[in-house]
Amino acid sequence: MHTGKLVFAQVMEFAPWHTFRRLVAKYKGDFNVRTFSCLDQFLCMAFAQLTYRESLRDVEACLRAQPAKLYHLGLRGKVSRSALADANECRDWRIYCGFAQALIRIARPLYAQESIGVDFSETVYALDSTTIDLCLSLFPWAGFRKAKAAVKLHTLLDVRGGIPSFIHISDGRFHDVNALDLLISEPGAFYLMDRAYLDFDRLYALHQAGSFFLTRAKSNTNFRRLYSQSTDRATGVICDPIVELTVFRSQRDYPDRLRRIRYHDDEGRRLVFLTNNMTLSALTICDLYRLRWQVELFFKWIKQHLRIKRFFGTSDNAVKTQVWVAVSIYVLVAIIRKQLNLQISLYGMLQILSITPFENVPLIQLLNESQLDEIVPHSRNQLNLF
Repeated sequence: MHTGKLVFAQVMEFAPWHTFRRLVAKYKGDFNVRTFSCLDQFLCMAFAQLTYRESLRDVEACLRAQPAKLYHLGLRGKVSRSALADANECRDWRIYCGFAQALIRIARPLYAQESIGVDFSETVYALDSTTIDLCLSLFPWAGFRKAKAAVKLHTLLDVRGGIPSFIHISDGRFHDVNALDLLISEPGAFYLMDRAYLDFDRLYALHQAGSFFLTRAKSNTNFRRLYSQSTDRATGVICDPIVELTVFRSQRDYPDRLRRIRYHDDEGRRLVFLTNNMTLSALTICDLYRLRWQVELFFKWIKQHLRIKRFFGTSDNAVKTQVWVAVSIYVLVAIIRKQLNLQISLYGMLQILSITPFENVPLIQLLNESQLDEIVPHSRNQLNLF
């Protein structure tokens, strides 16, 4: 006899299903659908992400192994590989994109007070992209190179909590700098970017919107120093001049002044930063740029712990659906972690949820009992294996 809610169903309770139903109605996702709804599709894909399924046949086999519990998972339609494949092929991916964005709007306020390690109260974003290689014969729409296909995930990450605020999925040929055209600038926010985004016309648009940017300068960019500000070389900041561009086209695209900070880090690397912020100290600017690495860690994390490198379908719609469902699960787990006030990492939560979807244990009890000390005291009686 069934007693209590399954762990998977408890996880799904944190999602805003009223928003999901509204999106399904908006994009007519369930039009002429009799058995396998958009909700069934999302739950199956979410189950695949949480339990590390490798294929649609794998998802079908695992769910059909527990027929008495499918209703309690929330599934109402018959689970089959062909039905799920058809749904991924035909159901509008914008349903799951909108749902992920609704989850992001819930998650970001929960992490708004997170410390970033720098004395800075404004919002800080890290912008970058990652490439997912594909087979050109199976994904001909995702052109990248002559004999290779790929998709790019252009991501704007809020460094407070590591929650993505913007994601754009494109083919491999879409240049990184073009992602700046898709952003809605937030006045007062800081945008951290690498040298791939050094386009003065687009950076000036950020400047005019009241936003601040911080990027690396290229070696062939010509400047004229107007005056220099005092620096403490003991901190690694070598010079902090106010400059203006000298090349005609660059000066036309960015007619205002810039700040060019030269910095030597502890490893002896020489870094040159460009920013339009004239008030923060040079050392704070350098410390802020360190936070850009968080978007790289985000890409590494989702590639290792979610299913976005092997796709269940080959169409553009199927790929985008799978990526947005993966983002939804990442953000949903982050919401649960904050709302239940847990200290366990997202990785630890995913590992626990991956092996307990059919259990009847209360979620708060399951995750609280699984919290272990991150640092285990070393016993002197324990021999080293290596």
